[in-house]
Order: sequence, then C-alpha cells, then structure tokens
Amino acid sequence: MASNLTRFDPVGPGARMDPFRSFDSLFDAFDLMRPLRAFDSERIRMDVSETDQAFVVRADMPGVKKEDVKVSVDGNEVTISADVSGEQERTEGSSMWRERFHGQQYRSFTLPQNVDEDNATATCRDGVLELTLPKKPGGGARRLTVQ
Repeated sequence: MASNLTRFDPVGPGARMDPFRSFDSLFDAFDLMRPLRAFDSERIRMDVSETDQAFVVRADMPGVKKEDVKVSVDGNEVTISADVSGEQERTEGSSMWRERFHGQQYRSFTLPQNVDEDNATATCRDGVLELTLPKKPGGGARRLTVQ
C-alpha cells in the first residue's frame, strides 16, 4: 500500500514567502547570465601523453593570448592558469544586450614522475598550449618488497 504522505520541508520553496519569486522568473527567458555561467564552469581541456623521455601536454586555450598564460612546475605537479576576458553582444528584435567578463581559468594536475624543470618547454600557437616536460632521471616510482 503506497503512502500519500509528503514530508514537510521548512526551508523549501513552498514554505517561505518570497514576494519576488514570480518577478525573478520574468528574466529566465532572457538568460543573460548564460555566457558567464559557461565561463565559470569551463575547464581547460587537455590531453597528456607520455614517452620514455617526457610528458607532452596539449591544452586548448582558444582566444587566450600567450602573454596571459602562466605555467608552473613543482616536482611532479603542473599548474596552468590564464587570465581570460571577453565581450559578447546579442540582438533579438528590438532588444540588445552586451555581456563582459573577466576572470582566471586554471588546471592543476600531478604526473607520475618528477619533471626536469630546467629543460621543460612551453609554446602557445593557434589556441593550443603545448608543454614538453622531460622526466627527471632516476625519478621513477620504486616498488618495495614487503618483508
């Protein structure tokens, strides 16, 4: 036998009186904040491959100037960050709006072996950042025998 009882939620939308709830819903159709939400949730997309000598990282960074990209390597931890800004204009019928945003994107990851920072290289061409991160000699993982 199914129960017809509904649990009361004291902080749910039905329990609180929000005089602006219907007013805010008027703006949902315009969706002005969509470009900003996409910017906030966007992560730097990348591929990492490994050879015997190095790790190669290719990161998509469309519209980012190479002067705004920063890469740091500390042992086996790599951090890529970029200052990003943009402007978007949209016109529909007699309505026009313009959005501007500025912020920072970053991605940090750990490699399985330390990187030789002195010989690491970074190039940014056509919206793709390419890192060549040589492996530090003798820095590989070591397996211990349990006694």
